[in-house]
Amino acid sequence: MTLSPAKTELIQWLDAKIDDLSDWQQLIFEHGETAWREYKSSAWYVERLRAEGFSVEAGSGGMPTAFCAEWQNGDGPTIAGYAEYDAVPGNCQAAASEQGPRAGLSVHAGGHTDPHSALGISSLGGFLAARAMMQRHDIKGRLKFFGEPAEKVRGSKPIHAARGYYDDLDAAISFHPFYMLPLCNTTRWNTHCGVGYAMIYSFECDSPETWLSHAGASDSPIAAAHASARAPGANDALLQMYQTSKALKEHMVSAGCGWSMNECILTAGQATADNLPAQIAQIQYVMRVPTIEMAQRITGVLDNNAAAAAAISHCSWRRDWVSKSRHGLANHVLAQATYDNLRAIGAPAFNQGAARDTAREIQRNLGLEPMDKPFLAATEQLITPQAAETELRRELPEWQEHFTSDDYTEYCWHAPTVRLYIARPTLTSPQPGFRYPAWVMNALGGIRETIEPMIACASKTVGCTVFDLLTDGEMLADARREFEERTGGGVNGSSWQAPLCDYEPPIGFRWPEYVTTERGREWWIPG
Repeated sequence: MTLSPAKTELIQWLDAKIDDLSDWQQLIFEHGETAWREYKSSAWYVERLRAEGFSVEAGSGGMPTAFCAEWQNGDGPTIAGYAEYDAVPGNCQAAASEQGPRAGLSVHAGGHTDPHSALGISSLGGFLAARAMMQRHDIKGRLKFFGEPAEKVRGSKPIHAARGYYDDLDAAISFHPFYMLPLCNTTRWNTHCGVGYAMIYSFECDSPETWLSHAGASDSPIAAAHASARAPGANDALLQMYQTSKALKEHMVSAGCGWSMNECILTAGQATADNLPAQIAQIQYVMRVPTIEMAQRITGVLDNNAAAAAAISHCSWRRDWVSKSRHGLANHVLAQATYDNLRAIGAPAFNQGAARDTAREIQRNLGLEPMDKPFLAATEQLITPQAAETELRRELPEWQEHFTSDDYTEYCWHAPTVRLYIARPTLTSPQPGFRYPAWVMNALGGIRETIEPMIACASKTVGCTVFDLLTDGEMLADARREFEERTGGGVNGSSWQAPLCDYEPPIGFRWPEYVTTERGREWWIPG
């Protein structure tokens, strides 16, 4: 495939902009803000997009760190993309060639792992380049660029979808840095991501005085006498919930379908060394499964576990939803068109120049012999969507249609959507079985020289695909016909899956975050 003069111009525009994109990525990486608390990151995007001429709704969908930006040049297709910018607690790593947290922070603070810092900037770069071509060549259409917080808990996209933000889209582009082979420098074909459910179980010991209460049990007028047997309380309920759910995990869904369930403890509150029960404790579960039915089944078991844990610990309990996201929907027309652009642009090149030098320095700091080509060969190679699909299916049972989970899938049910993967910098193992420590991947995702090849390739691919969707009416019509066939008639069609979100944004919980005190800005867990 040969790039058209207009696409060549778009790529040249991005080549001239790469220093800005790298600077912006550095800013978001350094913020390292975690789910539902991405205040500085989202504010930066809102300010940047407004400076670029977009109209921006900050706090879209009732989510303070979300946004919806629009730019329009007359009547034409509406094309969507998005930024993610949430980091992960406990992964604070500097953009450096040796292990260590970002300046002034502890290792417990947030840090980018995927990295979402480069994900968002790559997509933004592609949309800004497309807008520049729309201005230069008077191309008609509308761009919608979303800020999607809390992806790590599948947070914002189900809410945006349920509240109608995707209803007017003609197509959407989802980009993610490569995170598992064979999905490296390609697009997804048939096997898209599956269902993601996330919820918080809260246990409260609100009536400790009635524990073992009976006539004549005590002559003390004090309900919580220090010598009395105290109610087990919320910590005990949480512990029972945790242990029971671990023990019954294999009974929730059949093995062998690539599902996962992870938990984290949000609040273990108001426990004391006194003879008083903990009043409140909260635990979050996130599950990634192939089907909605499996997610519902697991939720039922977790509800039973919560009720049992509450009963034996003298607590009440409740479940609050964090996410209910749908599985993905393929679109071959858009997947192929996007891959064709990637093939014309070429895979990113890591094993050269400053990126290669930095990778060799990391290997040296780990006590390894620096390699001539330190980056994984696959990161510099393309793989067709069809070949990647074949490789991916080798590990999956024939009946399973979805694998892993990411909430980009919400876009799939409202417009033709492509899932694009571009290689992130990944070091090759010096010997079979060797694994680099986790900080290495995190650092490579922030170091300018190592992440820049990915940003350049991804932004060009996104920009060229947006350009196609705005100018190639036949391709867009074909993608739309496929969407209608797969949904049985489009939105509200016979095979269409409606949004699952029936809850308010879960922004009021004790999510990990940075705090400002008399000591200055710090992570909420002291270093």
